[in-house]
Amino acid sequence: MSSYNLDKVSRIKEQRRRWEDTTLKKTIERVPERASEEGVEFTTISGMKVNRLYTPADAEGLDYERDLGMPGEYPFTRGVHANMYRAKNWTMRQFAGFGTAEETNKRFKYLLEHGETGLSIAYDFPTLYGRDSDDPLSEGEMGKCGVAMNSLEDMEILLDGIPLDQVTTSMTINGPAPVVWAMYIAAAEKKGYPRRILGGTTQNDILKEYIAQNTYIYPPAPSLKLVVDTMEFGSKEMPRWNTISISGYHIREAGSTALQELAFTLIDGLTYVEEGIKRGLDVDDFAPRLSFFFNCHNDFFEEIAKFRAARRIWARELRNNYGAKQARSWLLRFHTQTAGCSLTASQPENNIVRTAIQGLAAVLGGTQSLHTNSMDEALALPSDKAVKIALRTQQIIAHESGVTTSVDPLGGSYLVEALTNEMEKGFYEYKHRIDAMGGMLAAINHGFPQKEIVDASCRFQAEIDSKKRIFVGVNDYVDNAPPEIPFLQIDPDGYRRQCERLARLRMERDNEKTSSALETIRQKAIENKENMMPYLIDACNAYATLGEITGVLRKVYGEHKDPSIV
Repeated sequence: MSSYNLDKVSRIKEQRRRWEDTTLKKTIERVPERASEEGVEFTTISGMKVNRLYTPADAEGLDYERDLGMPGEYPFTRGVHANMYRAKNWTMRQFAGFGTAEETNKRFKYLLEHGETGLSIAYDFPTLYGRDSDDPLSEGEMGKCGVAMNSLEDMEILLDGIPLDQVTTSMTINGPAPVVWAMYIAAAEKKGYPRRILGGTTQNDILKEYIAQNTYIYPPAPSLKLVVDTMEFGSKEMPRWNTISISGYHIREAGSTALQELAFTLIDGLTYVEEGIKRGLDVDDFAPRLSFFFNCHNDFFEEIAKFRAARRIWARELRNNYGAKQARSWLLRFHTQTAGCSLTASQPENNIVRTAIQGLAAVLGGTQSLHTNSMDEALALPSDKAVKIALRTQQIIAHESGVTTSVDPLGGSYLVEALTNEMEKGFYEYKHRIDAMGGMLAAINHGFPQKEIVDASCRFQAEIDSKKRIFVGVNDYVDNAPPEIPFLQIDPDGYRRQCERLARLRMERDNEKTSSALETIRQKAIENKENMMPYLIDACNAYATLGEITGVLRKVYGEHKDPSIV
């Protein structure tokens, strides 16, 4: 049943025309709009036109039962849980990692003491590329943008004193994700936590790497095979673990629009579903453990609409096109991180306000967990003070704003529903284009999503340069005073200690056992028939290093080269 009958919609359109010709016209003659004075177009950050006024006529095609439904019911536009935050707040999961495992372990404990409810591990660039800290290519990068993770020993130190049966862990790792996950499993089991009780998420979204972040190692085919290995292993042995967090975050950070983030992320997700089905897995066995990771930028209503459209599209696609029969398989559950690309080095205190707006949008959009960025992240890794303010921002939203008392409080807003419909329409336009190319892998090989993101980024920067879009403290309200905030100092001796630890590990471990485990990985990778996860766990238990394991796989699989720069 439509929300509004045609007669009412027709009358409302007539009323709007009358209002535009009378009341509005007189007002504009007296107080001109910015668009007429400055050439400003009223659009979202992504360039979607924003009307002056929204009425039921802008949502005339909306069918409540078909398009919205009730919270916790198909198509989940209004939320994946019936009572949302009235029962339990989202998981407050601050992204953290720097220097050595010891330093990051201290930060984890600091955050948990101040009310964080889930861990989120940031790894340094050598780890993201599957390199050990003493690799020549790692020089100067160890511990700079995350924690160094070279072996099971590092993971044991990182998790020391953390109650893994009570705290879920998210790991932002992609190219070497199966190896780092194997380290986590091995370390947890050594500490007495069976793998079946472990809860958390591995990002493990390799398609996004080829599109945006570029921390890939192997070519797409073997990389996808490893991803499906984790899906299969997790569905059988780790029922509480999300084996992929399909990530739009880095797509947005690379310069995409909100619509491009939505479209490319969901199409990546559907590609993983297709690969799992090709393996012979039942979609209802693995789909419930797929989760998502979205960015939340400054455009408040656009971001909320993006999240609502994502839930509706995913539910419809999984049920109608991929044969999922269980409601759990239709759920799009997601983590949100506020937009790092919106943070400014000038006037960093302004970032507290940006983060609060973005965090509020994520909550009103129905997120399951949230990371709020710290004010100093455009300048350095977060200080203790900055990260505590970021966490307190979430806690104020949860306990003082009142937005958690009603489920989907913006549902039914003419603006929000119209933007949600526009997001869904735009998704299918992108999907039809990518399907015509042969799917996402073919589109990536043609450089299609990459070029779309570059073009969007250039348009946005041009708007900043021309002042068509104001960034406070950057292109207007500028203050050149140096920032007066404390900065985190990483232990300058950490690199030496990390390399010494690696050297000692290689001397003291049972190298015969390590070599045997690495050779087994090589043989199984060549055969390309079995699930690799058990063999990766064995190698981690034998204290093979990350670089040694990925080195074996590099020799078998080769290394990916971006087709645009080959």
